[in-house]
Amino acid sequence: MSEKMLKFTTVERSMPDKRSADERIDDFGEIYREFITEKAEEQAARCSQCGVPYCQSGCPLHNNIPDWLMLTAEGRLEEAYELSQATNTFPEICGRICPQDRLCEGNCVIEQAGHGTVTIGAVEKYITDTAWEKGWVRPAKPRVERSESVGIIGAGPAGMAAADALRRKGFQVTIYDRYDRAGGLLTYGIPGFKLEKDVVMRRVEQQELSGVKFVMNCAVGGDGPDDRSFEQLRDDHDAVLIATGVYKSRGLGGPGVGLNGIVPAIDYLTASNKVGFGDVVQEFEDGVLNAYGKNVVVIGGGDTAMDCVRTAVRQEAKSVRCLYRRDRANMPGSQREVENAEEEGVVFEWLSAPKAFSGKNRVSKTKAIRMRLGAPDATGRQSPEEAPGTEFDLKADLVIKALGFEPEDLPKLWDAEGLEVTRWGTIKADFRTHATSLPGVYAAGDIVRGASLVVWAIRDGREAADAIAAYIAEKASASVAAE
Repeated sequence: MSEKMLKFTTVERSMPDKRSADERIDDFGEIYREFITEKAEEQAARCSQCGVPYCQSGCPLHNNIPDWLMLTAEGRLEEAYELSQATNTFPEICGRICPQDRLCEGNCVIEQAGHGTVTIGAVEKYITDTAWEKGWVRPAKPRVERSESVGIIGAGPAGMAAADALRRKGFQVTIYDRYDRAGGLLTYGIPGFKLEKDVVMRRVEQQELSGVKFVMNCAVGGDGPDDRSFEQLRDDHDAVLIATGVYKSRGLGGPGVGLNGIVPAIDYLTASNKVGFGDVVQEFEDGVLNAYGKNVVVIGGGDTAMDCVRTAVRQEAKSVRCLYRRDRANMPGSQREVENAEEEGVVFEWLSAPKAFSGKNRVSKTKAIRMRLGAPDATGRQSPEEAPGTEFDLKADLVIKALGFEPEDLPKLWDAEGLEVTRWGTIKADFRTHATSLPGVYAAGDIVRGASLVVWAIRDGREAADAIAAYIAEKASASVAAE
């Protein structure tokens, strides 16, 4: 073992410097600065190199974290990058947006021993950002080109991860997406203060250089000039991967829910990100999807809700409040994001839920009620229940629904007879091969799991690519044998 390691008893845990709240709320730039080389090596050296690396088992991609931490500590950064990207298609993205406090860092052995976790995410980001600067990140160039093609529906993390893996194997890959830019939620769902868009766009450009074809503004099942039918894609390709993600916002009940000024989180975040690209978004210009000067209420407690409240602050909202029906300890979003939001002036109304909305032509007030945690439900979490007589009012010129996402009815939307779905509406696929009920059709990411993490989408995309390659090879062998 390197003499540089096991420094956790003498070196304190340290994160990259964070820009002050007063500075960062004026723009959409990332809030964490870069590690300098010495600091990255120092923090990597805190790794205990434990015999059973729980950080690795806590990572959905099973990244070889201890080894690339040791290589970083030794200054062998190119080797660290090669090891990092061997299991992760987008390590610089995961280093920025993964909830490390719940995954790798949350399982760090020295954290359990009271020494403070290794800052794995920050080191991962440093490794790959350095690799881009040094020119070590290169487009995939297969040794042998194959004639078989794969069509991928969805240019998000699952689709792009699968595309990368398939191109490395030599397959011809085309990605179809309804939006005008690739990246899915990485591009239009996650704000720039967590993931600056040039980080995503350079990955898209790299995939184009590797030979991946992107067909944008293409809605499968639509009737536009650039749209395709699902059957057409099946006819055009040897295999098809469904990686659409889930975009349908969950509904909100109660009187007044139809008032103007109550909007889905995805619409709000997409408008903000498009403006960040320099696009003209009419609903933003008109104030429909713009928080400027408004009293904003965000409903929900996940990472999407955190993205909304922090975006509203940067759009110079008059006030920003977040209603969540459980307490802080039981919220699904990252605690790090909650801390960042509080620093930026967001007020959290824990154990609170909306009851009704009122206003003349548009919403102006939210009636809410305090909640309490009752008996555990089937998952073991305490169920929130209303506390009678605790209603209160909040000014609300803009209400953003961040209650999660549901799948669209793809079999109906695409006229895809025989494409089976689960009782939740997600595509039914084998959990190992990602094969659906239709031959040659696979599915990966949120459209199978439901709304989940980017890191799981990457894993699913890579696994699906392996299964698709095996399917095409088996079909080719059967064809040869038949001859």
